[in-house]
Amino acid sequence: MKITFIRPHMIQKRAADALEPLVFAILARLTPPDVELALYDDRLEPIPFDEPTDLVALTVETFTAKRAYQIAAQYRQRGVPVVMGGYHPTLLPDEAMQYADAIAIGDSEAIWPQIVADARAGKLQRRYQSAPDLTVEGVTPRRSIFKGKRYGALRIVQFGRGCRFACDFCSINAFYGRFMPRRCLEAVLAELDELRGQYIFFADDNLFSDPAQAEALFKALKSFNLHWACQISLDIVQNPHLLDLMGESGCVGALIGFESLEPANLAQMKKKWNTKQGEYVDALTRIYERGIMVFGSFVFGYDQDTPDSFDRTLEFALRSKLALAQFNSLIPIPATPVYERLEKENRLLFKRWWLDDGYRYGETIFKPKNMTPEELRDGIIRLRREFNTYSAIAQRMFEPRANARSLYHLFAYLAINLVTKKEIRNKQGAPLGDGSLLQTL
Repeated sequence: MKITFIRPHMIQKRAADALEPLVFAILARLTPPDVELALYDDRLEPIPFDEPTDLVALTVETFTAKRAYQIAAQYRQRGVPVVMGGYHPTLLPDEAMQYADAIAIGDSEAIWPQIVADARAGKLQRRYQSAPDLTVEGVTPRRSIFKGKRYGALRIVQFGRGCRFACDFCSINAFYGRFMPRRCLEAVLAELDELRGQYIFFADDNLFSDPAQAEALFKALKSFNLHWACQISLDIVQNPHLLDLMGESGCVGALIGFESLEPANLAQMKKKWNTKQGEYVDALTRIYERGIMVFGSFVFGYDQDTPDSFDRTLEFALRSKLALAQFNSLIPIPATPVYERLEKENRLLFKRWWLDDGYRYGETIFKPKNMTPEELRDGIIRLRREFNTYSAIAQRMFEPRANARSLYHLFAYLAINLVTKKEIRNKQGAPLGDGSLLQTL
């Protein structure tokens, strides 16, 4: 038996920032050794649709759903069954079942062995659902599945999943709720021991979800001599001891969701707790002092945003010398509270934007309250362009506490900025998928 794993891309252009899809290394470890495995990453390489295989497994996000459905159609035309899992099939199972022979709802570790067994017996079920209290202990990713792929230098490691917060735009909370499964620390450290000398990115949605576990991890990392980065919530600045441990253990970068400079927007998105950390500038100072670069994330389109919001945010991001910044329009992901609110208020311009042939990456999906859809789209395009000019990159580089703290910091800073600049140019205005018509079962 042969199984082909496929990671779809959202657009047709090759990606410059593709990282290892960890889910397939986990599933590879759970696959019986007599099953042949192949992995094709649509972001990096063409998919050989005519290569013989017995089962195709795709991981699907909302932005890649259209392309995933198009890929599935190619294989089903050849008589190959397709199973889909990931966030999008979990949030919209009835839609995904129109395009796949089977779907996996929730995290797939517990149900993957049954899927493989059923496929081998020719008795694939239509729907598999993971238990809500899934344990993620005991599974070490089989990274040999990535051999020969041109992924970025970061190796992906995951300690836990989910987040203790419930921001209304977040698909993580829609997927997990308050459940936060976590691996045992010893298993994570054993995996890191095999990755010594590599650059590590912790893919946890919020590495600070469990402060006690975070402290144990940071203490253990001090002896590994690693450079690592993560995603973390801003409230960590209220814990100087943990910040010290982060810096001492080799953390060089953290992705933090600032989201907005407007307190009323933060309240509307259920992220008012961001304001309890004090002024953003003061919070950044505490992080920079530990040698940690900050990758800031901002979202526009909430009800208190106006055209003036763009200039205020750009000025803050440049003055604060953020190592990187993501400026995004509010994206109503299906099954999230913000999607349901905008749909109820009849403000969606593209109801099923992820499948709409008229939607282009970067277009405004809904009607903002205090600006036009075009003003929102153009404001974000301008922010991305001006923040990522070569002169702005040079200006932001000279933050001696973080971005220019060492030669390693400088190298990482320049690398992520140049890759990001290229990806912004590639994605803006691109249609989702490959242009072919969608075919349901």
